[in-house]
Amino acid sequence: MRRLVDAKDYFIAALLLLFAAGLMVSRHDGGLQNARKISVTMLSYLEQPLSNVRNYRQALTTNTYLQRQNILLQDELSRLRSVEQQNIILRDLLDLREESEYPLIPVRIVAKDLTDVNNLLTVNAGTNDGVEVGMPIINSDGLVGQVIITSKNFSQILPYSNSLFRVSARVQGIRAYGIVSWTGRGNQLQMQYVPQTISVEVGQIVETSGYSNLYPQGIQIGEIVRIEPGEGIETQTIYLRAFADLFTLSEGFIMAFRPDTTIQELQLEQQELF
Repeated sequence: MRRLVDAKDYFIAALLLLFAAGLMVSRHDGGLQNARKISVTMLSYLEQPLSNVRNYRQALTTNTYLQRQNILLQDELSRLRSVEQQNIILRDLLDLREESEYPLIPVRIVAKDLTDVNNLLTVNAGTNDGVEVGMPIINSDGLVGQVIITSKNFSQILPYSNSLFRVSARVQGIRAYGIVSWTGRGNQLQMQYVPQTISVEVGQIVETSGYSNLYPQGIQIGEIVRIEPGEGIETQTIYLRAFADLFTLSEGFIMAFRPDTTIQELQLEQQELF
């Protein structure tokens, strides 16, 4: 019986506490409303900076993604431009092959030494392909050089940017003849022994004359960029910009041109006489 009385007391006490809590809540409802307003106001002030942080993190993620996409697109654009440029070069070479008076042997540059005064190129064609010493090499822009050494499958080229390079040339359209050689700087050439009485102008084209019997006539060499009078002699020095760019050169043609043996024999006889 004592345990039942104790349990009854506990039960009554619990009911009284619940009733008291209900009274407190009902009497202080205005206070609770104020508390709610304060909490909502505080949350509204906190929401903006938290939202800015969230937006900033999203912007960083988006920016990183866009940077990666930009790099990929630039790489693709560069590749497409390279392919386009290669197609243009190959089309020009095909046009040159169709228009050439002489058979052309296609070659690819496999080695370059363009760091000295005695620069050299190596191409992937040799005697097995019909290449012979002395044959000129050209591309769609103009004269590149001349074959000086051959093997079965490879040949070495003396380019215009070599201190030993010489070619008989003329100014296109007029009777101005001279010898073209390298100045020792990049793609700059000079044409000497042109009389000062012959008027030449900047912008005119210089091409092979064919008089040396080493190159066929009409191969473009470069464009006149400057003219200077000779010192103490009645000639002028004509400076050219070579058309063929050796640094970007990758493909070309070796012209199957062979000097006229009759002219060579006459030259030998002349050397024996004098």
